[in-house]
Amino acid sequence: MAVSAPARRLLRSAEVTDSGVTPLDDLRARITGDRAVQRMSVTRIPFAEMRGWRFESGTHNLVHDSGRFYSVEGLRAEAPQGAVRAWTQPILRQPETAILGILATEIHGVLHFLMQAKAEPGNRGGVQLSPTVQATRSNYTRVHKGRAVPYVEYFRGAAGRQVLVDARLSEQGNWFHQKRNRNIVVEVPSSAGVESRPDHHWLTLGQLHVLLAEEELINMDARSVLACLPWTGLRSGEERRPRDSYGTGGAHGTDSLLRWLNRMRAQLEGSARLVPLRELERWERYDDRISHESGRFFDIVAVEVEARGRETARWSQPLLAPRGTGVAGFLLRHVDGVPHVLVQARTEPGYVDVAELGPTVQFNPGNVQPAAGLTAPPLAAEILGAPAGRVRFDTVLAEEGGRFQHALNRYLIVEEDPARPVDELPTHRWVTVRQLVGLMRHSGYVNVEARTLVAALKSLKP
Repeated sequence: MAVSAPARRLLRSAEVTDSGVTPLDDLRARITGDRAVQRMSVTRIPFAEMRGWRFESGTHNLVHDSGRFYSVEGLRAEAPQGAVRAWTQPILRQPETAILGILATEIHGVLHFLMQAKAEPGNRGGVQLSPTVQATRSNYTRVHKGRAVPYVEYFRGAAGRQVLVDARLSEQGNWFHQKRNRNIVVEVPSSAGVESRPDHHWLTLGQLHVLLAEEELINMDARSVLACLPWTGLRSGEERRPRDSYGTGGAHGTDSLLRWLNRMRAQLEGSARLVPLRELERWERYDDRISHESGRFFDIVAVEVEARGRETARWSQPLLAPRGTGVAGFLLRHVDGVPHVLVQARTEPGYVDVAELGPTVQFNPGNVQPAAGLTAPPLAAEILGAPAGRVRFDTVLAEEGGRFQHALNRYLIVEEDPARPVDELPTHRWVTVRQLVGLMRHSGYVNVEARTLVAALKSLKP
């Protein structure tokens, strides 16, 4: 079966690993310069010094005076099948859907994508490459009374345009309560003459793949959108295999995979409900943070931000600050030339529908405490102990810097040892990359960490 026209164009863009439109050396120099001059100053402050934020009387929830943006509330969760059966925790509640939008156009016959060099208050290194537009409804409707968000009109009025991706997808279910973003790629004709602002740069897919291997450079939102592009990236015999309705030809048909996921959701279902922040157990509020009594998991902190080139020049806000660096990894195998990855039905209390397909392994080693029932997940040794020759991707990448402070995960893709094939666990299934990309057209199936790994998979050479 022939490769589709959109996939051919994406493949051509992926083959161009540098472009005269924005040479990578020039881009790196500009980003290094931006980081050196500290385009954003972020200072930890006591909660009492926050402007526009307050602890609500009665609930003690941390809220914005406008009633918009987001809030820090409490969550009470029960997981009858989990190692920890019940707990409470702070969680970020942001009911509005953000736009994560990337503009694409052909330049000299090659698709280029308009990426923004953007600093976020939670980024450890300052500037990262983000989507063309990365903005909540409160931002682009100017609740903050700041400047208008550039390019947002292409995505708010996407009807009638050439839309390559448009999906409403989740964020971290351990830290966000039912958060969704609109991941969208809109292609505009070359004749439209879209001008790039000084902090926006046209890049090929091949250039983005090169940069994805560099630590903390392409941000989480950009990775999520790029993962959704309608191609697998790994050129193989997959196109010649029989396919189900998602065009997969994998070890499991997609209908079978979804029936399995529904069974897992029924088996793993617990309960999670918002509660007032004051009702949390084993969490303490100090002048400058909210922390778990064990010193593990994460803190809620307050920061004062000064920024140049943003819609608002100065503000304060709370951030969720994880303790330690997490791990997210895929095991990869090829079956008759078709790339498969081992996914798990992963439950997180903030998901809308109990479980989503996540990486083979996803955990924070700093939270492992066997005495408390918190152990490393199955197959962690397969990922972390793999010899260098089987490691296809290994890079530390940052999570969303607008709400999290210095949130990092080590992302790995490891080839399965053919001498020791990994059997499916009840919670895991081997699926094709094409299946995952197909499921990203719909909400609630592929989690944000798995989407980063799919983006990384697409960057690998055959």
